[in-house]
Amino acid sequence: MYRTLNPEQIIATLETLTKRICERFPNSGLAGVSTDLTNIAKETQEKVDRIARPYLGLRALLIFLLAGAAALIIWLVISAKDALSISASTELSEVVQGIDAGVSVLIVLGATALFLVSLESRWRRDQALKALHEFRSIVHVIDMHQLTKDPSAFGAPRTSSSPDRPMSVYQLLRYLGYCSELLSLSGKVAALYADKLRDPVIVDAVGDIERLTANLSQKIWQKIELVQERMPSRPASDALAPKVHS
Repeated sequence: MYRTLNPEQIIATLETLTKRICERFPNSGLAGVSTDLTNIAKETQEKVDRIARPYLGLRALLIFLLAGAAALIIWLVISAKDALSISASTELSEVVQGIDAGVSVLIVLGATALFLVSLESRWRRDQALKALHEFRSIVHVIDMHQLTKDPSAFGAPRTSSSPDRPMSVYQLLRYLGYCSELLSLSGKVAALYADKLRDPVIVDAVGDIERLTANLSQKIWQKIELVQERMPSRPASDALAPKVHS
C-alpha cells in the first residue's frame, strides 16, 4: 500500500487544504483554484481507469487479422508443397503466382497488425497528454496568484499601478505556504497517470510537470524565507506554547 499513490488520500489532503484556504482567505482566487484542483483530482482516477481500459474492438480486430495471417501461412505452405509435385509448367506458374500474391497479402496483414498494436498505446498516450496539459495550466495559474506577493515591497512607496497588498506579514507567509502546497499536490495528482499507465512518454510528461512545480515552489520558498526574516522574534513564552497548525 506504500508503493503506489493513493488517490483517495490525495483528494482528502486537497479537500483539507481547500478548507484551510477558504477559512483564512475567504472568496479569494486561490480558494477557487484549490477547489478546481480538488475537482480535477476527483475526476483523474476515473480518467486514468478509462484510459487504461483495453480497447476490446481493436483487440478483436487484431486477433481476426492474426488468425487470417495464420490461415494464409498454412495455405502458402500447402501451395508450396503442391508446386513441388506439379510437373506442367502452366500449372506451376499459376501456383507460383498464387503464392506470390499470398505473400503480398501476408505482408499487408503483418503491417496492419503492427499498426493496430501501436494504435492502442498511441490512443492512450494522446488522451493522457491532453489531460496532463490541464495540470500544466493550473500550475501556472497558481504561480500567477503568488506573483505579486513580493515581500521585498513591504513598506516601499506605492505608485498608481502598484498591486494591493492588504496582507500582514503572517498572512503573506500562510498564503505563500498554501501556494507551495498546491503546487506539490498538483504534481502528485499528475503522477497518478504515470503510476497507472507506465508509458515512457507519459512518464516523461509527468516528470516535466513535477520539475516545473519544484522550480516554482523553490521560488516561493525563497519568498517565504524573506517573509520570515521580517517577522518579529517570538517571545520566550511563545516558544514554550503548543504549536497550532493552520
